Parts: sequence; structure tokens; C-alpha cells
Amino acid sequence: MVRMMLLNTTAGTRLLEEEVMQQRLAILISAASLAITAACSHSDAGITTAVKAKMAADSTVKASEINVDTHNRVVTLNGTVGSEAEKDRAVLIARDTSGVTSVVDDIVVGSKPAATAGSYEQKTEDAAHDAKVKTENAAHEAKVKTEKAADKTGEVITDSAITTDLKTKYLAEPGVPGLDIHVETNNGIVTLSGNVKTKAEMEKAMSVARGTHGVKRVVNHMKMAA
Repeated sequence: MVRMMLLNTTAGTRLLEEEVMQQRLAILISAASLAITAACSHSDAGITTAVKAKMAADSTVKASEINVDTHNRVVTLNGTVGSEAEKDRAVLIARDTSGVTSVVDDIVVGSKPAATAGSYEQKTEDAAHDAKVKTENAAHEAKVKTEKAADKTGEVITDSAITTDLKTKYLAEPGVPGLDIHVETNNGIVTLSGNVKTKAEMEKAMSVARGTHGVKRVVNHMKMAA
């Protein structure tokens, strides 16, 4: 009986020791996890993520307007906001974020340009181009009328002569890929096809064709190479 009691006591002691060891192991694992989490949260990437998350949750700051960059725990903020209050709030959020040693404030206060403002330059360029085309067309029409009047006096310019003249001009003209442009002439109407590299090359080829003696109209089938 005594022996059985001793055996039971020994088994119970071992079981208790195993439970204590398991608890200690769980505590060590938990502590290690917390240490790893803390280390990650204090990394530059972790700090950046934390600052962005806090800004996104804040009612004053528009997180989409502010860029956050972290280097050696120094946070740099830049972007354009609508008010001083929003700027001050963003800086305060960054300073209060765990792991941040200092904050560089490059935020600008001012109204953001309208979404359509970015297309202003393009619209101006298009308007200038349209005006140029209208001027060239008017000059070409005047030239055609003059040539028609000359034709009545007996001067005849054949389609093949126009094609030859224009191809020769293309080969000698800087800024025109003469070898890549195909020229066809029918009743004084010139059709241009082939590939060009830029819009400037296309416009130059059209302009040279319009300025060629005997050309009544120019049809553009040229394409810009990808």
C-alpha cells in the first residue's frame, strides 16, 4: 500500500512538473512573439504603415493627399492639403506614432489643381495645331486656285511628275523619312501612306506635299509606328 502511494505521488509530481514546463514554454513563446511584433512595428516599413493607418482613421486628415516615407525612423511627410489644421494634425499623428524619432514636415497648404487642369497644356497645344492646319489649308487652297489658273494657260502637270517631284523632295528634306513614305497621285490628289516615328514627321510630310506644284489635295493615310 505504501509503495503504491509513493508511486502515485511520484507520477503526480512528474505531471505537475510537465504542466509547469508547458506553461513556461507558452510564456516564452508569447514573449518572443511580442518582441518580434514590437521590432517589426519599429522598422521603417512598420512605422510608415502605422502612420498611414492612423491618418486614414482620422477625421481631419485626408490620408490620400499625404505621402509618408520613413528612413532610420525619421518620417517625412509631403503632399498638398487644404488647411493648416490638416497639416498640423498630420504632423502630430506622425510624432505620436510609436518608433518615430522625428518628423520632417514638407506638407504644402494650398488648393489642389482641378482634375481638368492637367489637360490645359494639351488643349492649348491642340488649339495651336488646329490653327496651324487651318492656315496651311487656306494657303494650299490659294495655291490650288493659282495653279488652276495657270493650267488654263496650257501648263499641264501629270500625276507621275507630281509623285516623282514629291519623292525627290522627301529624300532631300530633313525631318522626313522619305524612304518610309509611299506616295500616290491621282488627278492631282496625293495620298500618303507608310509609317513615321513622330507627329512632327507626319506634319512635315503633309506640309511638303501641300507645297508641291500641281498638288490639289493631300490625303493622309500615314501611321505612327509603335
